Amino acid sequence: MSTPAVSTGGAGTPPAPPVQPRKGVLGSNPWLVALFLLPAVVLLGALVVYPIGYSLWRSLFDEEGSSFVGLGNYGDVFSNDATFTALKNTAIWVAVAPALVTGLGLIFAVLTERVRWQTAFKLIIFMPMAISMLAAGIIFRMVYEADPDQGVANAVVVGVHDTFAESTGYPKASAANWSDMTGPRAKGPYTTKGTVSAGEVAMLPLVGIPPNKVPGDPGPAKAATAPGEGVSGTVWLDFQLGGGGEKGAVDGGERALPGVKVEAVKDGEVVASATAAADGTFTLPKEADGAQLRLPASNFEAPYNGIDWLGPNLATWSIIGAYAWMWAGFAMVLIAAGLASVDRNLMEAARVDGANEWQVFRRITVPLLAPVLVVVLITLMINVMKIFDLIYIIAPEPVQDDANVLALELYTVAFGPRGDHGLGSAISIILLVLVLPVMIINIRRLRKEGRR
Repeated sequence: MSTPAVSTGGAGTPPAPPVQPRKGVLGSNPWLVALFLLPAVVLLGALVVYPIGYSLWRSLFDEEGSSFVGLGNYGDVFSNDATFTALKNTAIWVAVAPALVTGLGLIFAVLTERVRWQTAFKLIIFMPMAISMLAAGIIFRMVYEADPDQGVANAVVVGVHDTFAESTGYPKASAANWSDMTGPRAKGPYTTKGTVSAGEVAMLPLVGIPPNKVPGDPGPAKAATAPGEGVSGTVWLDFQLGGGGEKGAVDGGERALPGVKVEAVKDGEVVASATAAADGTFTLPKEADGAQLRLPASNFEAPYNGIDWLGPNLATWSIIGAYAWMWAGFAMVLIAAGLASVDRNLMEAARVDGANEWQVFRRITVPLLAPVLVVVLITLMINVMKIFDLIYIIAPEPVQDDANVLALELYTVAFGPRGDHGLGSAISIILLVLVLPVMIINIRRLRKEGRR
């Protein structure tokens, strides 16, 4: 039994024409499509596929490429101490640097909305991105210089330290002209050969420091006057530029050495002590009668010179700080762009409901910015995998092995004096394997956002 056709239109209405599939810009000619894709495919194969394939093949051979070693080079990566240290430091970089930079970028992005000159502030924070890694490495090599007179970091640290604990050491001073030295080439303690009596003035001249390089730039020394019962004296630098003056006497223009500690010693025990004043004078009580005067070794210790920023223990963390200085502006700009699209009504509603600023930031701002934060975090994770030039420039040669990472180890192994292209290729494949999970996560995220 046949079913009668159902008319979709009214009487006398012609049927609708069938929908034709829309042709693309290139039509349906596959050869034309292939022609346009060919340059991109050639470049992709020459710059990506071929290097990866060759590196994988080359990693299976020895350093000269003549003997097949299989996975031997990969075993060396995990058994060699230097390469294992590079792998460990790379893990530190991936775990710390992206999170640190993303956190700083988030803080800067939120704070710039509350400052009047936010454009100028953003420009200042973003400006390091215009500097090359080489230039940034040279800058921070100088910033982390150990000498506080040259390195900005230690100049700040020493300035803060000396504000609360003044350093009065004179490491280059010596007293060999009037004292016995304990131990060969020792820098104190120095002890007078004879004893002192009550009412006596003891002159304790020191030498060994150029007058124009005395720490703290003290004033002229003053000859002490005889006390009533105790023992007085002067500690000063017995030297004048250009010569002249009487040896062992305070001459005009000779510098005082304030802060020097003087001890009165009897039978090996300290019975009294005093500290030299700004003019170099000191006074000991009557207990010093019949004692020898001693300048303890603490007077000749080197002053506090700050932190060894580029030492074996801190080199990696110091370089991460330099990296954060460069890339915080990048994170700030991306996060600020995401923050501009956030619905401010949600924040205002939370404030009306009694939420404080920290609660608004933690429960509303950060969750709404989560997609942007993930983008920044993943981008920085891929970036730090190939970090190389900052470490190569900033880390001094003696500690470069302690701050080594896989990208730098790849360069030094493959193109350094060793020239082991087999092991270098193995390190490059390991770097690729480490980057792949991050890339896959990023691709899935992009596809998920594309379907929205």
